[in-house]
Amino acid sequence: MNQSPSIPTPAASGAVDLQAEAEFARQILATEAQAIAGIAIDARFHAAVDLILQSTGSVVVSGLGKSGIIGQKISATLASTGTPSHFLHPTEAMHGDLGRVRRGDVLLLLSYGGNTDEVVDLATIVRQDGVSMIAIVGREGCELARLATVTLLIGELEEASPDHPAPSTSTTATLALGDALALTVSRRRNFKAADYRKFHPGGSLGRLLTPVVDAMRFQAGQNVGLIPQEMTVARAYEIARQYKPAIRAAGALLIVDEQGKLAGIFTDGDFRRVVFTHGPEVVNRRIGDLMTRNPKRLTESAVVRDAVQMVREYRIDEIPVVSQDGRPLGLIDVQDLVALKVIEG
Repeated sequence: MNQSPSIPTPAASGAVDLQAEAEFARQILATEAQAIAGIAIDARFHAAVDLILQSTGSVVVSGLGKSGIIGQKISATLASTGTPSHFLHPTEAMHGDLGRVRRGDVLLLLSYGGNTDEVVDLATIVRQDGVSMIAIVGREGCELARLATVTLLIGELEEASPDHPAPSTSTTATLALGDALALTVSRRRNFKAADYRKFHPGGSLGRLLTPVVDAMRFQAGQNVGLIPQEMTVARAYEIARQYKPAIRAAGALLIVDEQGKLAGIFTDGDFRRVVFTHGPEVVNRRIGDLMTRNPKRLTESAVVRDAVQMVREYRIDEIPVVSQDGRPLGLIDVQDLVALKVIEG
């Protein structure tokens, strides 16, 4: 029977100075953070944003090697935040894929040194067709900076490890600047969470951005009653039984004032508590005297993410959802969130 190989621990793999190793790792992080913090956001950055917003096509991102991998991530960020984008491999462009670039597009070219042959060749060709270009490079004076419409600089950086020249600081800084560019363009477009959800309909992210009114199973007047605060507990539960439950009965009653606005909530837990404290005769008391006043609530503009945060922060199972003027629209409870798979049961 085959056994899975064990993962060596520091002790098993020989003497390791863990303190020195941790300090080395912290230095890597500090070097990369310092590189990001040093990137200038100036007039050229705003010009790059303008260039993308003025385009009538897509942002075509290209880079070679590690820059190409970073470019694919930047392109994905652009596409998911409202800016059409796709990645173009610079070598494939020279072998038939130049048709992916059209007039009206903006080309976003990544090369730390700014002289990568394949990327420079691509820039030279599309410049002849009048395609606008944004270059992200490390320094002025490189070929890409000469060819680009707008050049963004990450600065001349040292890679994070003095013993390994593999791209690290430079790729991290390029990615950060690309994210800043994509998200600033999105901000200028006034791209909202509801728009973002359209691009992410699946998975937990899409579910978290679902409007809470679309997720709540208990609708006011349909399967959860609105109870006047003057009503007795006994009468309130008689009214509540008249509503047909949606799969299950609601775990709370919504209590309203004379104007029909939410005044409080009375949960099944509240009922057990008051019966235990005051005895069964409590059912003849006014429910407004026993309810939880001014409960935590969500407005109709909230999304499921807000409900998840409220459940986790306040440890509550039922959350009223109200209109902008405070009138109850329904109730979302923790089991709704479990069903959506955005919280564990």
